[in-house]
Amino acid sequence: MSTGRPDRVAPHGRGVVDAGVQDGTAQAMAETQAPWPGRDGLRITGVRAVVTAPEGVPLVVVRVDTSEPGLHGLGCATFTQRFMAVAVTVDEHVGPMLIGRHPADIEDITRMVHFSSYWRNGPVLNSALSGIDQALWDIAGKRAGMPVYELLGGRVRAAADTYLHAGGATVEETLETAGEILASGYRHVRLQVGAPGLGHYGAPGTAGGYPGRPYPDGWDVQRYLRDTPALFERARSVLGEEPGLMHDVHSRLTPKQAVALARRLEPYRLLFLEDPIAPEFYDRLPEVRAAAPMPIAAGEQLGSVTDAARLVREGGVDLLRLHVSAVGGLTPARKLVALCELAGVGTAWHSPADVSPVGAAANVALDVTTPAFQIQEGHVYGEAVHEVFPGTLRPRAGYLHPSDAPGWGIELDEVLAARYPPVTHLHERWAARVRRPDGGLEAP
Repeated sequence: MSTGRPDRVAPHGRGVVDAGVQDGTAQAMAETQAPWPGRDGLRITGVRAVVTAPEGVPLVVVRVDTSEPGLHGLGCATFTQRFMAVAVTVDEHVGPMLIGRHPADIEDITRMVHFSSYWRNGPVLNSALSGIDQALWDIAGKRAGMPVYELLGGRVRAAADTYLHAGGATVEETLETAGEILASGYRHVRLQVGAPGLGHYGAPGTAGGYPGRPYPDGWDVQRYLRDTPALFERARSVLGEEPGLMHDVHSRLTPKQAVALARRLEPYRLLFLEDPIAPEFYDRLPEVRAAAPMPIAAGEQLGSVTDAARLVREGGVDLLRLHVSAVGGLTPARKLVALCELAGVGTAWHSPADVSPVGAAANVALDVTTPAFQIQEGHVYGEAVHEVFPGTLRPRAGYLHPSDAPGWGIELDEVLAARYPPVTHLHERWAARVRRPDGGLEAP
């Protein structure tokens, strides 16, 4: 019986456990069983993480195998900036706890894993939990012969309306890309424009943009506050009144600066303003939201269900924008969806290139099963991703339709996945260079 322990070189490239570490797998298997019998003999036999980067962005997927030949599940555990930590957590700590469990006990298993670390939450632990949770839902759908969205109660809409990102070194470059996105069938687009130095988030810069400063490649907040309204003024002139336009501040402003920017953007009727302040200051988000004339979307950097629930309960957001993997997967996310429905808050799940196709499928399953859904961040995966993950959803006229195949409808070709090994420190190298012209570090 496979335990998922690294008696082989693990898919994420690690070797065996250090010889001085005592292996408690057998005890974990014996002591983490449910105190009730399974209604049949199906059991979890293996749990392991697979890391692959077919687009250069590290993706973490968990595979859960069962005693029924061919029956397995896949879940998204992607924390792209700390992928090795997640993989180790799955293989060394969490996976052994599941061996011998019945895969139908999703709620009990997710609670057990959540409590097991003692210091709970955080993106590493919750991403590992998410991979397991989503894999168990995949198995549940396959056992039932149903797509996961039917297990959640069925559709309330046909598909999820999505948006893509447009960014360029200049306003005209940004708007040219935005026009191409809209012409391809999308109705919504996020706009970002570059600047001297390192540029703004989501858009390129010009090296040495601030000569004579301590850090010539810096990011100037005052220039950003001037340039962003000019971008949207021009966008409405060029793109017209109909498209839904969005902007991501990426957490770089103070609450007062965020309010000032929001008010200057009022004439351009943004669909939402994203992450105006850093999560460290989310206690101030309700006042920013109250003063902003457009909806506020936030939450992608949260690492716990509790923090996400507080945003909803305390009036911090109009749109909850979680990285579903970072809060533990589908099981906690659907509870937050119910809270959003009761509180009149919408959902706009985080889903750029650093969400695996499995995670994107989970997002869409949530999107089509709740009236709280507002809009879905989109990403057009390259063909290499479709080859590694057969069944990856393809947008049609700006909509993502859920797969009707059992489970998520997505598989993983591990032979192909191994051809795209991840590279470490991609994000770190960029984040370390996000500084003001005076040299002070800024939120990336």
